[in-house]
Amino acid sequence: MVENRLYGVIGQPVAHSLSPLMHNTAFAVTGFEAHFSAFAVTDLEAAVAGIRALGIAGVSVTLPHKTAVIKHLDWIDDEALAIGAVNTIVNRCGRLCGYNTDVSGAINALQSKIELSGRKVLILGAGGAARALVYGALKAGSSVAIGNRTADRGQALAEEFGACFLSRSEWDGFAPEILVNTTSLGMSPEVDKMPLPETFLTPEMVVMDIVYNPLRTRLLKAAKECGAQTIDGLTMFVGQGALQFELWTGKKAPFEVMRQTVLAELQRGERSSVGD
Repeated sequence: MVENRLYGVIGQPVAHSLSPLMHNTAFAVTGFEAHFSAFAVTDLEAAVAGIRALGIAGVSVTLPHKTAVIKHLDWIDDEALAIGAVNTIVNRCGRLCGYNTDVSGAINALQSKIELSGRKVLILGAGGAARALVYGALKAGSSVAIGNRTADRGQALAEEFGACFLSRSEWDGFAPEILVNTTSLGMSPEVDKMPLPETFLTPEMVVMDIVYNPLRTRLLKAAKECGAQTIDGLTMFVGQGALQFELWTGKKAPFEVMRQTVLAELQRGERSSVGD
């Protein structure tokens, strides 16, 4: 009899997360006996101790813990170490190993729409997801600028990776071809927020928002209305999740099933929000 395995996502907040739905569906369709739960975590050190004590087999790490979790792990993959953020933990016989699947999920999503080499990319935010995007875009040959509400954090991130930090007044002069929002602005339930004025958007831009709930954030709606190409957070979310599934199980992820499961739930939520 195969031992049942426990997996989960740790972060704060996590009530909105569709990771449990996505991964539990993937476990079911592949016949992998496991269960995935969401854990709201404010005390990260205690949470990691709990992962060890309970023998939790694998964990997805979300904001605000992607950077801070590194010091609590036993081994870090080279790419995750270079990024300075971990979004995936694999428990290998009590040894907690950290990976970053955000970078592949995000860059694959962008490259499905536009070639990154030689492009000017403005990345909003300075958290764990921003680190993955900055690393990946630079590796792909882009010219990367960072915009962040807290200048000190944005400047520190730019200096660490060899990108540039721009104050809000400098964004127009940079004239980005690609804009990526890695902040939580626009995430459910605060769906009316966006990280910049609509007037900044142009039809020539490719605009990506890593927020996936709601699927159509206010930023993406405004970008589409002005004629820009848009990339929603679903592609990155499922992409990074599929890689997590493969690290945890050793099985090929049922990507399309995972995507359709999350998409159906998001569409159901959108219908409910307008009274359908």
